[in-house]
Amino acid sequence: MQTLKQGESVPDFTSKDEQGNPVSLSDYRGKKLIVFFYPKASTPGCTNEACNLRDNYEALQAEGYELLGVSADSEKRQTNFKTKYEFPFPLLADEDKTVINAFGVWGPKKFMGREYDGIHRKTFLIDENGVVERVIDKVKTKDHAAQILE
Repeated sequence: MQTLKQGESVPDFTSKDEQGNPVSLSDYRGKKLIVFFYPKASTPGCTNEACNLRDNYEALQAEGYELLGVSADSEKRQTNFKTKYEFPFPLLADEDKTVINAFGVWGPKKFMGREYDGIHRKTFLIDENGVVERVIDKVKTKDHAAQILE
């Protein structure tokens, strides 16, 4: 797994959001973008993280950021997640892992003594030119916006 690093350009990608609309990196040219990857919609950690970003959405926008959440969940699952918690940002249903692989966040994980492949919870801050400004590897799910804004 080769994760994108600070200073690297993000390869252009296109995936579908929770409503089946295509979303590309190029849609965000000229804007700062936060792309946060989470393992599974509607699980406790992912819900805490996304709700924290929702609750601080205006502060993040005030800093010029757009947000994009990404997991390998289906459009239906992403729609349910977004609707239930009223997220003001798109959630990509990256079932074929196009975006996940472009950022290099898929790989071996350990949980309760079990090893398996899955999405690593990471957040990428991307500048107006599509270059990674910062990678947050150790995401604090309940206080994630503060990590981004620090």
